[in-house]
Amino acid sequence: MEEFETIKKEDKHLAREPNLKDYDETYRTFSWEDARKEVAFFEDGSLNAAYNAVDKYRGTDKWEKTALIWLDSDRTEKRYTFRQLSEESNRFANLLLKLGIKKGDRVFIFMPRIPQLYFAFLGILKTGAIAGTLFQAFGPAALKDRLGNSEAVAVVTHESLKERIYEVKGELPELKHIIVVGEAKEGEVPFSSAEGMSPEFSIAHTKEEDYAFMLYTSGTTGKPKGVLHAHAACIQEHITAKWVLDLKEDDIYWCTADPGWVTGIAYTILGNWSNGVTTLIYNGRFSPDSWYKIIEDYKVSVWYTAPTAIRMLMKEGDEIPKKYDLSSLRYMCSVGEPLNPEAVVWGMKVFNKPFHDGWWQTETGAIMIANYPAMDVKPGSMGKPIPGVVAGVVDDNGNQLKTGEEGNLAIKRGWPSMMRAIWKNEDKYKSYFIGDWYISGDKASVDEDGYFWFVGRADDVIKTAGERVGPFEVESALIDHPAVAEAAVIGKPDELRGEIIKAFITLNKGYEKNDELKKEIQQFVKKHMAGHAYPREIDFMDSLPKTRSGKIMRRLLKAKELGLPIGDTSTLEND
Repeated sequence: MEEFETIKKEDKHLAREPNLKDYDETYRTFSWEDARKEVAFFEDGSLNAAYNAVDKYRGTDKWEKTALIWLDSDRTEKRYTFRQLSEESNRFANLLLKLGIKKGDRVFIFMPRIPQLYFAFLGILKTGAIAGTLFQAFGPAALKDRLGNSEAVAVVTHESLKERIYEVKGELPELKHIIVVGEAKEGEVPFSSAEGMSPEFSIAHTKEEDYAFMLYTSGTTGKPKGVLHAHAACIQEHITAKWVLDLKEDDIYWCTADPGWVTGIAYTILGNWSNGVTTLIYNGRFSPDSWYKIIEDYKVSVWYTAPTAIRMLMKEGDEIPKKYDLSSLRYMCSVGEPLNPEAVVWGMKVFNKPFHDGWWQTETGAIMIANYPAMDVKPGSMGKPIPGVVAGVVDDNGNQLKTGEEGNLAIKRGWPSMMRAIWKNEDKYKSYFIGDWYISGDKASVDEDGYFWFVGRADDVIKTAGERVGPFEVESALIDHPAVAEAAVIGKPDELRGEIIKAFITLNKGYEKNDELKKEIQQFVKKHMAGHAYPREIDFMDSLPKTRSGKIMRRLLKAKELGLPIGDTSTLEND
C-alpha cells in the first residue's frame, strides 16, 4: 500500500484553538471525575441524560438559542430552540405517562429523521423508560426480532411505516401502544395528541446506572442482540463531543448519522446538545450537490460523516465542491468503519483540511480512539485513546502484545459509556470480556508512537500462504487505483494456499468492466503491497452491500460466495 506522509498539526490550518489543547498532558492528568463536573446532575446526585442535553439550559442564555435546524428532502426548514425541544419532549413524556408507561419500559422509535423522532427520544428518557431506535428501512421480520426480544410496550412510528408493524403485531403480545405521526386510525395513539399536554414535566431522577437506551446490533450468526446503555453514557458522549468533534458554542454542526445507529444518538442528540451546539439534521437522500449546498447555505462549521459517504464524494470528483463556498468548514470527522488514507489526503486536497477518523462501537457507547485537532494525523490510523480510556492489543488470553504485533483490540473496563448488559442474555455479555479487558472483535496493532491501526474484524483477517493479510490494507491499495471507487475483500478457501484474496469492486465513471482492467488492478496491488497480498479473483459489482450506517458487509459477500447462510440482513440499506 502507498505510504502516506503524516499530516502535521500545524499543516491542518486550524481556524480556532482546539478544546483539547495538549493530548499528552490531558491523558496523563485526566480522571472521569473531571468529566462528571461538566454535565448536569440533579441536586440529589441523580442523572438524566435528556435533562443534561436540553433542560439544564433553563434560565440561561442558551434557553432561546437554536438547538435544531431541521431540513426535509425538499429543503423545507424548521427551527427549534432548546426551550422548544424541552417543551415538545415534555408534552410527549406526559403523553407516555397518560398511557401508563413507567420506568424501565421499552419504548421504540421507528421513524424517518423528522423532529418528532428527537422529541420522542428525549421524552422517553425523561419518563425513566428505555428508548430504542429502529432504522426506517427495517422490514417486518427485523421489527419482530427487536420489538419481540425487547418486549417493547410501545412503538412510535410514522403513517408511512406503520403497516410493517401490523404485519407482525400478532406475534408481539407485549406491544400495547402504536403512536403514529400523521393519520392515525382507531386503536392507534395520534402523536398530535401530545400537543394538548402540558409543556412542563417532572423529569425522572434516574441514577447513573439506570438504563437509558438500547440498540440492536447484528453479528455473523444468530439473532440481533440488544445492547443496553446507562444514563452515565452521556458523560463520555459530552466530553468526546468536546474533544474529538471539537464542538464550540457558536458552531453549526452537522452529523449525517441516523439515530437508528448509535452515532445518531450519541452525537446528534446527547453529546452535541450537552455542549450547547446548534445541530443540523437533514432528512433527505445523499447527493454531492445537495450535501455541499447544505454546507454552503447553513455555514456548517463541523461535519461528522461516514467513510462511505466520503468515498462517494471522492468518486464524483474534485470539481463539484469548487462550485460551492465551503469556507465555513473548520473541522471534519469520520465514523463507521476505517477511513482509507487516501480519503484523509483527499480532504487536505479539496478542503485544505483532513478528515479525522476515530474508532468506537455500539457496545462502547461513545468515541474511544480518535485523531484530535491538536495532534498529528497519520492517514489510515484510528488515532490514540481518549483520556480516561486504556486501550491495548492483546492475545486470546488477554496478554498485551508488543508494539507492531497484531492482535485483539481491547479496552480496560470502566469507561462511563460502556454497555451495561445484553438484553436477556448475560452469557453473551460475559463473552465480551477476558479479565479486565473488553475484547472488541476487531484486530489491530499499535505503533511506536502510540497510534492504533485497524487490521480487520477477527473473523475477516485472511491467512494466505501462511501470511496474515488485513482486508482493510488490501482495500486501501485497491482504492489507490484510479479506476476503483469502492472495494471489499474476503478470504476464499483455497486448497493450495489455505485462502486466497477475493475482491469485490465498484468502478469510477469512465471505466469498463473487462479482464484487462482486472489484470491491471491485480498488478497494481502486487506492486503496492506484496506478492501474496493481491486479489487473485476480482468481481466487478454495481454496488456493494452496506448497512444503513455505511459499513460494507464483507460477511454477506463471503456468505454468498461460499454458499453459506447470510444471517441477519435487517441493517442492510435498501435505497
